[in-house]
Amino acid sequence: MNFYLVLLHLAGAVILLLFAVRMVRTGVERAYEPTLRRALRDSRGGWLQAAAIGGGVAAVLQSSTAVGMLAAGFAGTGALAISTGIAMLLGADVGSALVVQVLTINLTWIAPVLLLAGGGLFFKGTNRHLKQLGRILIGVALIFIALGMIGEATAPLRTSAELPAVVGYLRGDFLTAFLIGAAFTWLVHSSVAAVLLVVTLATQGLIPAELAVSLVLGANLGGALIPVGLTRTASLPARQIAIGHLLLRGSGAVAMAAVVRFVPLPLDLLGSPARLAANLHVLLNVLNLVIALPLCGEVEKLVVRHIPAPPQPEERPEPLSALDQSVIGVPGLALASATRELLRMAGLVEVMLAPVMELYESGDREKIKQLRQVEREVDRVHSAIKLYLARIVNAEAEDARRAEELSSFAINLEYVGDAISKNLFHLAEVRRDRNLSFSKEGWRELCELHQRVMANMQLALNVLVSNDRESARQLLEEKDQMRSAERASYGQHLKRLQSGEPLSIESSDTHLETVRALKMINSLLATIAYPILAETGDLLDSRLSQIAHRA
Repeated sequence: MNFYLVLLHLAGAVILLLFAVRMVRTGVERAYEPTLRRALRDSRGGWLQAAAIGGGVAAVLQSSTAVGMLAAGFAGTGALAISTGIAMLLGADVGSALVVQVLTINLTWIAPVLLLAGGGLFFKGTNRHLKQLGRILIGVALIFIALGMIGEATAPLRTSAELPAVVGYLRGDFLTAFLIGAAFTWLVHSSVAAVLLVVTLATQGLIPAELAVSLVLGANLGGALIPVGLTRTASLPARQIAIGHLLLRGSGAVAMAAVVRFVPLPLDLLGSPARLAANLHVLLNVLNLVIALPLCGEVEKLVVRHIPAPPQPEERPEPLSALDQSVIGVPGLALASATRELLRMAGLVEVMLAPVMELYESGDREKIKQLRQVEREVDRVHSAIKLYLARIVNAEAEDARRAEELSSFAINLEYVGDAISKNLFHLAEVRRDRNLSFSKEGWRELCELHQRVMANMQLALNVLVSNDRESARQLLEEKDQMRSAERASYGQHLKRLQSGEPLSIESSDTHLETVRALKMINSLLATIAYPILAETGDLLDSRLSQIAHRA
């Protein structure tokens, strides 16, 4: 077979592997994101617990990078300490390394079974969780298929005249092979996929043990670089976590590389070249966790001291608006301008909603005061959007209908801002002033509902921009799920009251009013889906029609 054709097939197999890994992660995030987020945010039992939680979530998501981005987001809101976030990423490295161990087992025979089961759940599942479970099973099957394709694509390389020269050079140049492993991992943004590729090539006998070792160690350095790149424009705490993790994992990979390069070690005890690569990957990350975990506090001090906050730009007297007055006579452009401003308004509302549960815990007066100032900006933007849409002239029927939809959603977003400021912030102050505490179960329920609303807000904004029918259907399905979750919370709360739970009794009013406010906010956000589904015939009497379930 032509050498370039082999490379083409190999590249296609690698792309399928990357797609499959991402498909599994997407399914898990869509089905269980609130649970995973709560697990990460609630890791307050010390660095060891944080590492364990990070490892578990990474194993489920098949990605330590995903854990890093979630931890970075929590750090940005002040819900996660820098050292805790670093510990979480160290545990996530071990979790993703264990995933590699599982995926290197030859289970190609099970791929058709997973495809059949996953396809049945995805296409015939009656709820979101079943559909996403189907997506996960299909993704796992595609991983096994991709690994088999890599093996088939590389089989002709065994007789290639060029390969021995390339392998021989890299085998003798440890540093170059190490850097290639790091660069490739950075390029594909997945240490799981990179190490799986190395293991597969070693299984085919295409690379010797020495080269597999240097590539795997390089992949660990590349894996530590990925969060740094992804958080380069994020908040300061997020960047500090990523850089602290790089210092620990990166130095661990470099140190292990130096030991392997200059100290004779019995690496053959770890198995064949393929098993050696997978086992060394786990061993490195476990050793790194054991050695680096006690250093998280010192690393936090180091990054805080040497990565200060950037200088703040001078505040503008008035925020820039996306409402372009020059296109008011061109309805299509004016509606696009109003949509951009509506997204900015939604971003302000999200700034208010995101830290609500943290404010319930801290009762921070200054932060509540600052966020109420944001609510005034929400009111101002709402008024500007409403007046702007009213001035659009020469609009045809479809454009007029779209303007009405945007105006209606702007009104609902303004109501959401009011609900957050007047209800949720007020309840946070009541909890603080009365020194109320929720029961463990009650607090968990409130956090789950809050995370569900946050996820649905992102979905609502996607619907606003895309007008996608499937996303609109999903949003209304989520509204029904929210109603069920609210009822379940009420029922569980009533049981706690009947059992005489002291914390539930003293915080009962606050708990119930919080649940009611979150449900109302979720319902307001879901209204963006109504016009789309009404137009397609999927909505009858404010409910999803049967056709929506058959589509």
